Amino acid sequence: MGRIPIALQLYSVRRELARDLFGTLQAVARMGYEGVEFAGAPQHRPALIRALLDEAGLVCCGWHLPFELLQEDRLAETIAYQRAVGNRRLIVPGLPASSREDWMRMADYFNRLADRLAPYDLVVGYHNHTQEFSPVDGETPWDIFFSRTDRRVIMQLDFGNAHAGNGDVVAILKKYPGRAGTVHVKSYSRELGKSDRSRGYRPLIGEDELPWPEIFQLCESTGGTDWYIVEYESDQYPPLEAVERFLERLKAMGK
Repeated sequence: MGRIPIALQLYSVRRELARDLFGTLQAVARMGYEGVEFAGAPQHRPALIRALLDEAGLVCCGWHLPFELLQEDRLAETIAYQRAVGNRRLIVPGLPASSREDWMRMADYFNRLADRLAPYDLVVGYHNHTQEFSPVDGETPWDIFFSRTDRRVIMQLDFGNAHAGNGDVVAILKKYPGRAGTVHVKSYSRELGKSDRSRGYRPLIGEDELPWPEIFQLCESTGGTDWYIVEYESDQYPPLEAVERFLERLKAMGK
C-alpha cells in the first residue's frame, strides 16, 4: 500500500478558523498538511469553502456532522452541500444512544444511510470519544455498533479517545479489518490522565504510551486506511504551533 496522506481536524484550530478562515487554511497547508476535516454544522457557502480549499491546495477528506443533519428532513441538503465542497466522508461524532437497544437501532440506521448515500458516492461513518468503550450489558457500544453495521460504514477510530476510555486500539483494528477508512491520530497518556483526564491529552505523539508502530502497521496493511487525521489540542502551545509540532513529530516517525 502507498503512503497514507495526513490531514488536520480543524476543530484543533477552531478559534483561529473562526477569526480568519482562509489564513488558517493557508497556514495549515504551509505546515505540510495535505487535507482537512471540518467539524460542526456548515457556516459558509459551499462554493466559498471549495474555492478556499483549492487555493490553499488542500483536500476536504471528511466532515464531522451533527446527527440531525443526517435525518430525513435535512439529508438532501447535506448531500448537496458535501458534494459541492468535494467531500465524500460524512462522519458523526456522537449519537443519542445509551442502551444496547439504542446502539443497535443506530447501527441499523447507519446501514440505511449507507444505502441512501451510495448513489452519490458518499459514505457515512462514526467517530468515538471515550464512552463507547464502557460495557453495556456485557458488550461495548463500539462492538454493538460495528458488529452490526455494513462494512461501508467507516470506523473512524480516535486512538487517543479510545485509549483514554480504556479501549484496546490494536485489538479493535485487528477485529475490524478494512473498516478504518480514516483514523484520528491523537496522543494520550493514561499515566498523566489518572487524576485529570484532560492532562492525558497533553503529550505530543511519541511521548505517550500508545503503540504507534503497531498501530501504523495495521492501518497500512489491513486497516483500509485512506487518511491519517491529526487532532491535537494542548494548553502547552498555541493551537497553530501545537498542530505544527504534532505534524513534525509524525513526519519524524516516517509518516
